[in-house]
Amino acid sequence: SVVAMPTVSRVAVCGGTHGNELAGIYLVREMLKKRADGTEPVSVVTVMSNPRAAQLCVRYVETDLNRCFTRAALSAPVSETSPYEMIRSQELNALLGPKASAQAVDLLCDLHNTTANTGLCLITYSDRDWICLHICKHLEMASTPVRYVHFDIPLNEAYSLDSVGKHGFAMEIGPQPHGVVRSVIFSAMQEGVQLMMDWICQFNSGTLFEGGWVDVYTMVKNIDYPRDSETHVITAAVHPNLQDRDFCLLHPGDPMFLCFSGETLRYRGKEALYPFFINEGAYYEKGVALSLARKRRVQIPSVRSETLR
Repeated sequence: SVVAMPTVSRVAVCGGTHGNELAGIYLVREMLKKRADGTEPVSVVTVMSNPRAAQLCVRYVETDLNRCFTRAALSAPVSETSPYEMIRSQELNALLGPKASAQAVDLLCDLHNTTANTGLCLITYSDRDWICLHICKHLEMASTPVRYVHFDIPLNEAYSLDSVGKHGFAMEIGPQPHGVVRSVIFSAMQEGVQLMMDWICQFNSGTLFEGGWVDVYTMVKNIDYPRDSETHVITAAVHPNLQDRDFCLLHPGDPMFLCFSGETLRYRGKEALYPFFINEGAYYEKGVALSLARKRRVQIPSVRSETLR
Protein backbone atom coordinates (compact mmCIF):
# COMPACT_ATOMS: atom_id res chain seq x y z
CA SER A 1 0.00 0.00 0.00
CA VAL A 2 1.02 3.62 -0.54
CA VAL A 3 1.40 5.96 2.42
CA ALA A 4 0.17 9.47 1.63
CA MET A 5 2.05 12.18 3.51
CA PRO A 6 1.88 15.99 3.64
CA THR A 7 4.06 17.90 1.21
CA VAL A 8 7.45 19.11 2.42
CA SER A 9 6.90 22.76 1.61
CA ARG A 10 9.15 24.47 4.18
CA VAL A 11 12.77 23.34 4.48
CA ALA A 12 15.59 24.70 6.62
CA VAL A 13 19.25 24.07 5.78
CA CYS A 14 21.52 25.07 8.64
CA GLY A 15 25.29 25.28 8.88
CA GLY A 16 27.74 26.45 11.50
CA THR A 17 25.97 24.89 14.47
CA HIS A 18 29.55 24.04 15.33
CA GLY A 19 31.65 26.98 14.20
CA ASN A 20 34.75 25.00 13.19
CA GLU A 21 32.95 22.52 10.90
CA LEU A 22 33.65 24.44 7.76
CA ALA A 23 32.01 22.51 4.90
CA GLY A 24 28.53 23.38 6.15
CA ILE A 25 29.53 26.97 6.87
CA TYR A 26 30.84 27.55 3.35
CA LEU A 27 27.91 25.72 1.76
CA VAL A 28 25.40 27.86 3.66
CA ARG A 29 27.31 30.99 2.61
CA GLU A 30 27.06 29.87 -1.01
CA MET A 31 23.35 29.20 -0.65
CA LEU A 32 22.78 32.61 0.95
CA LYS A 33 24.27 34.26 -2.16
CA LYS A 34 21.45 32.85 -4.28
CA ARG A 35 18.30 34.87 -3.81
CA ALA A 36 15.00 33.06 -4.19
CA ASP A 37 12.85 34.53 -6.95
CA GLY A 38 9.56 33.19 -5.57
CA THR A 39 9.10 30.49 -8.22
CA GLU A 40 10.74 27.65 -6.29
CA PRO A 41 8.46 24.70 -5.44
CA VAL A 42 9.94 24.59 -1.94
CA SER A 43 10.52 27.42 0.53
CA VAL A 44 14.10 27.06 1.79
CA VAL A 45 15.36 28.93 4.84
CA THR A 46 19.16 28.97 5.00
CA VAL A 47 20.58 29.69 8.44
CA MET A 48 24.03 30.26 9.95
CA SER A 49 23.21 28.64 13.27
CA ASN A 50 26.08 29.88 15.46
CA PRO A 51 27.52 33.00 13.80
CA ARG A 52 29.76 33.94 16.74
CA ALA A 53 31.42 30.53 16.82
CA ALA A 54 31.74 30.54 13.03
CA GLN A 55 33.45 33.93 13.12
CA LEU A 56 35.92 32.64 15.71
CA CYS A 57 36.26 29.22 14.01
CA VAL A 58 35.57 27.39 17.28
CA ARG A 59 33.07 24.62 18.05
CA TYR A 60 31.16 26.88 20.43
CA VAL A 61 31.62 30.09 22.39
CA GLU A 62 30.30 29.11 25.84
CA THR A 63 28.46 25.79 25.53
CA ASP A 64 27.69 23.27 22.81
CA LEU A 65 24.76 24.69 20.82
CA ASN A 66 23.87 21.24 19.54
CA ARG A 67 23.04 20.13 23.10
CA CYS A 68 20.65 23.03 23.78
CA PHE A 69 17.42 21.88 22.09
CA THR A 70 15.80 19.68 24.72
CA ARG A 71 12.35 20.79 25.87
CA ALA A 72 13.88 21.80 29.20
CA ALA A 73 16.60 23.93 27.59
CA LEU A 74 14.18 25.62 25.20
CA SER A 75 11.78 26.52 27.99
CA ALA A 76 14.41 27.69 30.48
CA PRO A 77 14.45 31.40 31.33
CA VAL A 78 17.35 33.28 29.76
CA SER A 79 18.89 36.68 30.41
CA GLU A 80 21.80 38.77 29.21
CA THR A 81 24.08 36.70 31.44
CA SER A 82 22.94 33.35 30.02
CA PRO A 83 25.41 31.42 27.84
CA TYR A 84 25.27 32.70 24.28
CA GLU A 85 24.31 29.30 22.85
CA MET A 86 21.38 28.97 25.27
CA ILE A 87 20.03 32.28 24.01
CA ARG A 88 20.74 31.35 20.40
CA SER A 89 18.93 27.99 20.71
CA GLN A 90 15.74 29.77 21.73
CA GLU A 91 16.14 32.23 18.85
CA LEU A 92 16.49 29.33 16.41
CA ASN A 93 13.51 27.56 17.96
CA ALA A 94 11.41 30.70 17.43
CA LEU A 95 12.64 31.00 13.83
CA LEU A 96 12.35 27.36 12.76
CA GLY A 97 9.89 25.89 15.27
CA PRO A 98 8.57 25.95 17.83
CA LYS A 99 9.69 22.38 18.38
CA ALA A 100 6.88 19.79 18.15
CA SER A 101 4.42 22.37 16.83
CA ALA A 102 2.38 22.72 13.64
CA GLN A 103 4.36 25.89 12.86
CA ALA A 104 7.73 24.12 12.72
CA VAL A 105 9.51 23.76 9.39
CA ASP A 106 8.61 20.56 7.58
CA LEU A 107 12.22 19.40 7.28
CA LEU A 108 15.37 20.61 9.01
CA CYS A 109 18.75 19.54 7.64
CA ASP A 110 21.66 20.53 9.88
CA LEU A 111 25.10 20.28 8.25
CA HIS A 112 28.01 18.83 10.20
CA ASN A 113 31.54 17.54 9.75
CA THR A 114 33.39 14.93 11.75
CA THR A 115 37.05 14.02 12.01
CA ALA A 116 35.95 10.36 11.91
CA ASN A 117 35.92 8.31 8.70
CA THR A 118 32.13 8.07 8.53
CA GLY A 119 31.38 8.97 4.94
CA LEU A 120 27.93 10.58 4.67
CA CYS A 121 25.48 9.93 7.52
CA LEU A 122 21.95 11.06 8.20
CA ILE A 123 21.57 11.14 11.98
CA THR A 124 18.04 11.27 13.35
CA TYR A 125 15.87 10.35 16.32
CA SER A 126 13.35 8.20 14.43
CA ASP A 127 13.64 4.84 12.69
CA ARG A 128 10.07 5.19 11.38
CA ASP A 129 10.24 8.59 9.69
CA TRP A 130 9.35 7.65 6.12
CA ILE A 131 10.43 11.05 4.76
CA CYS A 132 13.93 10.84 6.24
CA LEU A 133 14.30 7.17 5.33
CA HIS A 134 13.23 7.77 1.72
CA ILE A 135 15.67 10.68 1.45
CA CYS A 136 18.40 8.36 2.72
CA LYS A 137 17.40 5.76 0.14
CA HIS A 138 17.52 8.45 -2.57
CA LEU A 139 21.01 9.49 -1.42
CA GLU A 140 22.30 6.01 -2.19
CA MET A 141 22.99 7.35 -5.69
CA ALA A 142 25.52 9.79 -4.21
CA SER A 143 29.23 9.30 -4.87
CA THR A 144 29.84 8.96 -1.10
CA PRO A 145 28.47 5.97 0.86
CA VAL A 146 25.44 6.99 2.94
CA ARG A 147 24.25 5.51 6.24
CA TYR A 148 21.20 6.14 8.40
CA VAL A 149 22.07 6.51 12.10
CA HIS A 150 19.30 6.36 14.68
CA PHE A 151 19.56 7.79 18.19
CA ASP A 152 16.77 6.15 20.18
CA ILE A 153 15.88 9.19 22.33
CA PRO A 154 12.38 10.60 23.09
CA LEU A 155 11.58 13.87 21.32
CA ASN A 156 11.46 15.93 24.52
CA GLU A 157 14.99 14.74 25.34
CA ALA A 158 16.31 15.12 21.77
CA TYR A 159 19.05 17.69 22.16
CA SER A 160 20.14 18.73 18.67
CA LEU A 161 18.95 21.44 16.28
CA ASP A 162 17.47 19.01 13.74
CA SER A 163 14.87 17.92 16.34
CA VAL A 164 13.12 21.28 15.95
CA GLY A 165 11.65 20.38 12.54
CA LYS A 166 8.66 18.10 11.92
CA HIS A 167 11.20 15.89 10.14
CA GLY A 168 14.90 16.41 10.58
CA PHE A 169 18.39 15.03 10.52
CA ALA A 170 22.00 16.01 10.82
CA MET A 171 23.86 15.47 7.57
CA GLU A 172 27.27 14.49 8.91
CA ILE A 173 30.23 13.97 6.57
CA GLY A 174 33.80 12.98 7.32
CA PRO A 175 36.67 12.73 7.62
CA GLN A 176 37.56 16.39 7.81
CA PRO A 177 39.73 18.11 10.44
CA HIS A 178 38.05 20.87 12.41
CA GLY A 179 38.96 24.33 11.20
CA VAL A 180 39.68 22.99 7.69
CA VAL A 181 37.58 22.63 4.55
CA ARG A 182 38.45 19.78 2.18
CA SER A 183 37.11 20.07 -1.35
CA VAL A 184 36.08 16.41 -1.55
CA ILE A 185 34.06 16.74 1.67
CA PHE A 186 32.49 20.04 0.60
CA SER A 187 31.51 18.50 -2.74
CA ALA A 188 30.01 15.45 -1.02
CA MET A 189 27.93 17.68 1.25
CA GLN A 190 26.84 19.86 -1.67
CA GLU A 191 25.80 16.73 -3.58
CA GLY A 192 23.92 15.39 -0.57
CA VAL A 193 21.95 18.61 -0.12
CA GLN A 194 21.15 18.78 -3.84
CA LEU A 195 19.92 15.17 -3.90
CA MET A 196 17.80 15.90 -0.83
CA MET A 197 16.23 18.92 -2.54
CA ASP A 198 15.67 16.91 -5.75
CA TRP A 199 13.78 14.25 -3.78
CA ILE A 200 11.65 16.87 -2.01
CA CYS A 201 10.73 18.58 -5.28
CA GLN A 202 9.80 15.28 -6.91
CA PHE A 203 7.79 14.21 -3.85
CA ASN A 204 5.90 17.52 -3.75
CA SER A 205 5.10 17.27 -7.47
CA GLY A 206 3.39 13.91 -6.96
CA THR A 207 6.10 11.38 -7.78
CA LEU A 208 5.43 7.96 -6.28
CA PHE A 209 8.49 6.62 -4.48
CA GLU A 210 8.50 2.86 -4.24
CA GLY A 211 9.18 1.21 -0.91
CA GLY A 212 12.21 -0.88 -0.13
CA TRP A 213 14.75 -1.47 2.57
CA VAL A 214 17.18 0.81 4.41
CA ASP A 215 19.95 -0.29 6.76
CA VAL A 216 19.48 1.52 10.08
CA TYR A 217 22.31 1.81 12.61
CA THR A 218 20.81 2.32 16.07
CA MET A 219 23.26 3.67 18.60
CA VAL A 220 23.68 1.28 21.56
CA LYS A 221 26.33 2.95 23.72
CA ASN A 222 29.38 5.17 23.85
CA ILE A 223 32.84 3.93 24.83
CA ASP A 224 35.26 6.21 26.68
CA TYR A 225 39.04 6.09 26.50
CA PRO A 226 40.86 4.17 29.21
CA ARG A 227 41.76 6.64 31.95
CA ASP A 228 43.98 6.92 34.99
CA SER A 229 41.83 6.19 38.03
CA GLU A 230 43.18 9.18 39.94
CA THR A 231 43.91 11.89 37.36
CA HIS A 232 41.29 10.75 34.80
CA VAL A 233 43.82 11.48 32.04
CA ILE A 234 43.52 9.09 29.09
CA THR A 235 46.04 6.26 29.06
CA ALA A 236 45.49 4.85 25.56
CA ALA A 237 44.67 5.77 21.98
CA VAL A 238 42.38 4.04 19.51
CA HIS A 239 44.12 0.91 18.22
CA PRO A 240 45.48 1.20 14.66
CA ASN A 241 43.43 -1.86 13.64
CA LEU A 242 40.26 0.06 14.59
CA GLN A 243 41.18 3.60 13.53
CA ASP A 244 39.26 4.80 10.42
CA ARG A 245 37.12 1.63 10.33
CA ASP A 246 33.81 3.35 11.02
CA PHE A 247 30.82 1.07 10.31
CA CYS A 248 33.06 -2.00 10.03
CA LEU A 249 31.84 -4.76 12.35
CA LEU A 250 33.73 -4.94 15.66
CA HIS A 251 33.81 -8.45 17.11
CA PRO A 252 34.41 -9.46 20.74
CA GLY A 253 38.16 -9.80 21.23
CA ASP A 254 39.11 -7.37 18.46
CA PRO A 255 41.75 -4.76 19.37
CA MET A 256 40.15 -1.52 20.55
CA PHE A 257 42.83 0.57 22.31
CA LEU A 258 46.62 0.69 22.34
CA CYS A 259 47.85 1.80 25.77
CA PHE A 260 50.70 4.28 25.91
CA SER A 261 52.52 1.58 27.88
CA GLY A 262 52.24 -0.72 24.85
CA GLU A 263 49.42 -3.02 26.00
CA THR A 264 46.54 -3.81 23.65
CA LEU A 265 43.04 -3.60 25.13
CA ARG A 266 40.38 -5.63 23.34
CA TYR A 267 36.65 -5.21 22.87
CA ARG A 268 34.97 -7.10 25.71
CA GLY A 269 31.36 -6.83 24.56
CA LYS A 270 29.19 -9.92 24.14
CA GLU A 271 27.98 -9.11 20.61
CA ALA A 272 29.52 -7.75 17.44
CA LEU A 273 28.54 -4.12 16.87
CA TYR A 274 29.32 -1.36 14.40
CA PRO A 275 31.65 1.42 15.63
CA PHE A 276 31.28 4.97 14.39
CA PHE A 277 32.59 8.41 15.36
CA ILE A 278 35.89 6.63 16.01
CA ASN A 279 38.36 9.04 17.61
CA GLU A 280 36.19 12.09 16.85
CA GLY A 281 38.25 15.11 17.84
CA ALA A 282 35.39 17.05 19.42
CA TYR A 283 34.39 14.16 21.68
CA TYR A 284 37.53 14.03 23.82
CA GLU A 285 35.88 16.60 26.10
CA LYS A 286 32.72 14.49 26.22
CA GLY A 287 34.49 11.30 27.22
CA VAL A 288 33.66 9.43 24.01
CA ALA A 289 36.28 7.48 22.05
CA LEU A 290 33.70 5.86 19.77
CA SER A 291 30.04 4.91 19.58
CA LEU A 292 28.67 1.44 18.93
CA ALA A 293 25.55 0.66 16.91
CA ARG A 294 23.40 -2.33 16.06
CA LYS A 295 22.40 -2.66 12.39
CA ARG A 296 19.07 -3.88 11.10
CA ARG A 297 17.18 -3.61 7.85
CA VAL A 298 14.02 -1.51 8.01
CA GLN A 299 11.30 -1.92 5.42
CA ILE A 300 9.87 1.36 4.24
CA PRO A 301 6.54 1.74 2.42
CA SER A 302 5.88 3.45 -0.89
CA VAL A 303 5.07 7.13 -0.36
CA ARG A 304 3.59 10.03 -2.26
CA SER A 305 2.24 13.47 -1.49
CA GLU A 306 -1.21 13.31 0.09
CA THR A 307 -2.41 16.19 -2.08
CA LEU A 308 -2.57 13.76 -5.01
CA ARG A 309 -4.39 10.83 -3.40
